[in-house]
Amino acid sequence: MKPASFEYFRPQSIDEALSLLAEHGADAKPLAGGQSLIPAMNFRLAAPSVLVDLNGIAALSYIKDDSGDVRIGGMTRQRMVERSRLVSERVPLVADTMPHIAHPAIRNRGTVGGSLAHADPAAELPAVMLALKARLMVSSQSDTREVEADDFFVGLFATAVQPGELLTEIRIPPPAKRSGFAFQEISRRHGDFALVGVAAVVQPGGSIRDAEVIAAADERGLAMVFTGQRHFRH
Repeated sequence: MKPASFEYFRPQSIDEALSLLAEHGADAKPLAGGQSLIPAMNFRLAAPSVLVDLNGIAALSYIKDDSGDVRIGGMTRQRMVERSRLVSERVPLVADTMPHIAHPAIRNRGTVGGSLAHADPAAELPAVMLALKARLMVSSQSDTREVEADDFFVGLFATAVQPGELLTEIRIPPPAKRSGFAFQEISRRHGDFALVGVAAVVQPGGSIRDAEVIAAADERGLAMVFTGQRHFRH
């Protein structure tokens, strides 16, 4: 129940964090909320030799309106998103989903970027970001690239983020007018990992013009995405 030895850094800026990640490469692991990483380290399921603590970087915590898009900093606490009026008004599917994530004590520490970068197939936020066609900003020392949510999640606990990179922002576009949405989850007890969760966004127009139905399940690897008549990612 103790982690392997590691070096610890607590940068105070995004540039400093990216410099440390570039310097140490695959040996470094960013620490966001720590709700998943720290238990994994204690059980020796993860053993980074360098830990880059992002909690001192205030510039990564925000919720902003940008020409209709909702921009959320990677280190924004889940509880902050849950309580945000902007999120509730612009992307209500996100607001409706947040209470399903564990318990308030977890959401007080857990971050949006940390959950997405962890890419647990039973987590709520990856499914919601896929349904909403979010764009994720991934930064390195030399560049910032925009990754569509559909291209961000590449496998079980695996994302498009490479060594030396950091998920710095999530951009959620406004839903189409008259869109409907829903999030449902089944778990053994409220706050447990989902046995199955489903996020759905439907755009009507006489008939259904577009439908995104994203299912995530605690089967350690099951993550299915349905877009209209297409079925991919399994």
